[in-house]
Amino acid sequence: MGKIHKALTKAGAENTTTSGINAEKQSQQPAQRPAKQDVKKRTTRQTPSPTKPTIKPILEQEEGPWDERLQAATLSPGIGESFRRLRAQILHPSKGDPPRTIMVTSSIPSEGKSFVCANLGIAFAQGLEQHALLIDCDLRRPALGQLFGFRNDRGLSNYLQGEADLFELIKKTSIEKLSAIPCGPPPVNPSELLGSQKMGSLIDEVAQRYPDRYIFFDSPPLHAASETSVLAKHVDGIVIVVRWGKSSREQVRQLVQSVGKEKIISIVFNAFETNTLEKKLLSYSKTYDYYYSSNYG
Repeated sequence: MGKIHKALTKAGAENTTTSGINAEKQSQQPAQRPAKQDVKKRTTRQTPSPTKPTIKPILEQEEGPWDERLQAATLSPGIGESFRRLRAQILHPSKGDPPRTIMVTSSIPSEGKSFVCANLGIAFAQGLEQHALLIDCDLRRPALGQLFGFRNDRGLSNYLQGEADLFELIKKTSIEKLSAIPCGPPPVNPSELLGSQKMGSLIDEVAQRYPDRYIFFDSPPLHAASETSVLAKHVDGIVIVVRWGKSSREQVRQLVQSVGKEKIISIVFNAFETNTLEKKLLSYSKTYDYYYSSNYG
């Protein structure tokens, strides 16, 4: 417990990197006067060639920049508002206390669960009173660390195998109050590691240490890994990601039955298709189309 306390204490002091848009400066040459006095001064109107502004990798850590799609989602008002609504739903449940440990999962791979988990953690870290810790538990197909530009050479798998202390694995992001633990090298026995007593103790410890910290677990899809149902027993709440046109109704039903309906906080529909009328009613529909095109996790 002492090592985990030190790790979470260190993770609380992150640095924030600022950003901006690069603009190219146009150099202007002074007009030359004609040699003869009777020649009228001629001016040449030069049309600058159009340049496409580029967004600097503003959300960049020591190891590398954030994924471009995650950067764009963070800078998008429409996408940010959708995750703030989900944050409000979690922080203000209809009954009981807010869940502190939240698992984000899906029925099958490639439904965007890692992308949703990352944006949900960002939304909480941008709140006034909350801190967020993201933990990549998808030991078979890790993606969360990649979104934040982290190397996957060390992470949760090292801790569960007794190869590293937790404080060595918690990484600072460039958003204040947001930290993450990558997956680490994929092990040969992911089910045994995630179902071990050490994993359960880790979840309990990080949740009890600080009352203002919310922990999000990017878990494997249910139909790709048996350990998802085991993790579901240790967390307070579950967010299910369903990609439009990918998971069948029966697969989603099996997921709900496996993790427990009483623990499900919300179901996020990814790649949702809007019709023409809905696009006219939603002034930010193009922004939503960008978010829903994500395929992470």
